[in-house]
Amino acid sequence: MGPDPNGIIFEKMANHVVIMAGGIGSRFWPLSTPEFPKQFIDILGCGRSLIQLTVDRFKGICPPENFWVVTNQAYVDIVKEQIPGIPSAHILAEPAARNTAPCIAWACWSIKQEDPDANVVVTPSDAVVMNPEEFRRVISDALAFTSGHDFIVTIGIKPNRPETGYGYVKTVPMGPDPNGIILVEEFKEKPDLETAKGYLADGNYLWNAGIFVWNVKTITDSIRKYKPILAEQMDKMVPMGPDPNGIISIFPTCEKISIDYAVMEPASADKKVYTHPADFGWSDLGNWQSLHEKLQKDEHNNAAVGNVNFYESDNCVVHTEGLKKVVLQGLDGYIVSEKGGQLLVCRRSEEQRIKEFSAK
Repeated sequence: MGPDPNGIIFEKMANHVVIMAGGIGSRFWPLSTPEFPKQFIDILGCGRSLIQLTVDRFKGICPPENFWVVTNQAYVDIVKEQIPGIPSAHILAEPAARNTAPCIAWACWSIKQEDPDANVVVTPSDAVVMNPEEFRRVISDALAFTSGHDFIVTIGIKPNRPETGYGYVKTVPMGPDPNGIILVEEFKEKPDLETAKGYLADGNYLWNAGIFVWNVKTITDSIRKYKPILAEQMDKMVPMGPDPNGIISIFPTCEKISIDYAVMEPASADKKVYTHPADFGWSDLGNWQSLHEKLQKDEHNNAAVGNVNFYESDNCVVHTEGLKKVVLQGLDGYIVSEKGGQLLVCRRSEEQRIKEFSAK
């Protein structure tokens, strides 16, 4: 036990981890498909899928029995196969995609039923972290903070470029802080390039990694305050337990809204959100460009997973792990991917069209 600055005594809380794993990863077609999306794929060629790497990086922070996965009902068997230590009751199967606020609400209401004093980390299943030791240090700091305070912590990544593909958090001016945890002023949408350059120059903006830390009372009270209808729906649904009729009748009626809009933005206006600035080699791995950045490159800036031989080729990213041998000659700036008899050859500059290509 330990006191907070206001003299309130808090019991030591057990840690729980919620992994959001319902996406279909359409930008990585044909590697990722709706039947077997990217979070379940060894996309880095390291022998572990993205969701397995997510579990691995929480080693020492959370015991296996305290992991929770919220996923599409079509992926439950994949989750059981890839994370065999997780209790079946902790795999929450969404009958419909409703964005992150209902997903997180369902998980946190369920955790509160089992452990009303829980401390919780919510994380995507498909991000990459290159320095897991530093990740664990940052998460441990955040958990120590939320176990003794009625605040929310979001992990903010220190930007190294004017990135237009991420949302940002604006912090109070970053001075020396012994805990490394500082107040968030507001959340910012994905910016245009000039705005992103301004954020980088300002020095008080961080990338929003979508990793949240809170105690379970704080988040359930926050949802009840800012989204009371969603709270009422969880109050009805979660006590029904695994009853599919209750889930099917209630969950698809929840408002389709992100946790950022539902809770984080109004809570930051109420000075309830803090951030832990971090630098642990994070990427949301949302597209082929981000995969190219994380893979090892040859002297011509080519990156590959699989047995790929490049000749007179530059700036390519290739994933053909299922093929015995691949030879590429004369390509500059291409994506090449093969899986399940489907082949993509696409200019890297045109990767935003991959959803269009896969739909035909």
